[in-house]
Amino acid sequence: MEYILSDRVQTLKPSAIREIFKYASDPSVVSLSAGNPAPEAFPTKAIAEISSKIFEENPIGALQYGVTEGYPPLKAAVWDFMKNKYDVGTDNDDIIITSGAQQVMDLLTKTVCNEGDTVICEAPSFIGSLNSFRSYNCRLCGIPVEEDGMNIDLLEKALQTQKNVRFIYIIANFQNPSGITTSFEKRKAIYELAKKYQVLIVEDNPYGELRISGEDVPCIKSLDKDGIVVYAGSFSKVLSPGMRLGYAIAPKPVLQKMIVCKQGEDVHTNSWAQMVAHKFMTEYDFEAHLSYLREIYGKKANFCMDLLDKYLVPAGITYHRIEGGLFIWCKLPDNAKISMTEFCKQAVLNKVCVVPGNAFLTDEKEQCNSFRINFSTPTDEQLEKGIKILGKLAAEVL
Repeated sequence: MEYILSDRVQTLKPSAIREIFKYASDPSVVSLSAGNPAPEAFPTKAIAEISSKIFEENPIGALQYGVTEGYPPLKAAVWDFMKNKYDVGTDNDDIIITSGAQQVMDLLTKTVCNEGDTVICEAPSFIGSLNSFRSYNCRLCGIPVEEDGMNIDLLEKALQTQKNVRFIYIIANFQNPSGITTSFEKRKAIYELAKKYQVLIVEDNPYGELRISGEDVPCIKSLDKDGIVVYAGSFSKVLSPGMRLGYAIAPKPVLQKMIVCKQGEDVHTNSWAQMVAHKFMTEYDFEAHLSYLREIYGKKANFCMDLLDKYLVPAGITYHRIEGGLFIWCKLPDNAKISMTEFCKQAVLNKVCVVPGNAFLTDEKEQCNSFRINFSTPTDEQLEKGIKILGKLAAEVL
């Protein structure tokens, strides 16, 4: 039969560069392309203990339907954590527990965007969120990211000229893929522009707890006295991505519609996972666990950057030094005689896999001279092997 697909999905196409990642499953290939937490970061013993206790004391609560808004004790724990530590949340806000922070992007876009509306985002930006926006036929407008965040002049120009801008999407801490952190001055400037032009800000913060150096920068949501910021948080990088737990703290009128949309998507987030997260936050030393994660990733990040200094920088590849997160953004020299995409293909043929930079652009056909590497998933031995191969390749082709 002839299959008739919706207009909304007919324009969605798999990226040709995704073919590169088929090689990443080869055991002989060093994959620097993933974004997974380090295996040693998972609190497996605590999760097993908590799960056993839940199924002894309240098995039906874990296995029965739950409320769409989220497990009330977890909602309260997250609210208190965010309010006490980051001054996030006002009387005008409420919270919803979602199936990962990715669902926040889907629910919000469904809630506030019509087909053809514009979403402003950083360039580059997280591919998962970009695809959520694309799936609702939104127009994407990328604003170049500088070392301290979005180019503010170009952001205001976009707000003045783009039609029906619904929100500004930003990963302010250790941005994926660039690794940059938006300065407090630019956070304030972005907030004031959103207020001036009456658009929402979506502040996505999956990596904020993974700071390895420097000082914390106040969340944009902590500035929100006007009800214009939707904050998206996640347990994926601090507890477990497989549990699929995220949350949104947002103005009540927006959140209420997101709840209705979630009812039609998955009814509610996994009850067992929510109960585990609640007990982990309230009955275990959550801050000690976060400190442990920062220790793990601090060592891995510094080791990775030392390797880049040793093997890639002498070959002409530069990178942005990070203060946290899981990713490092590397750039080929401007006068390189090989394209970034071809460099990544050659890397795969040499048994190392990285992510081509144009995967993170609003237009994947746009020219890009950078690629992303991840240091959290590989072992130290794999990191050194992979980066050494990249350095050798760069010396040959650049």
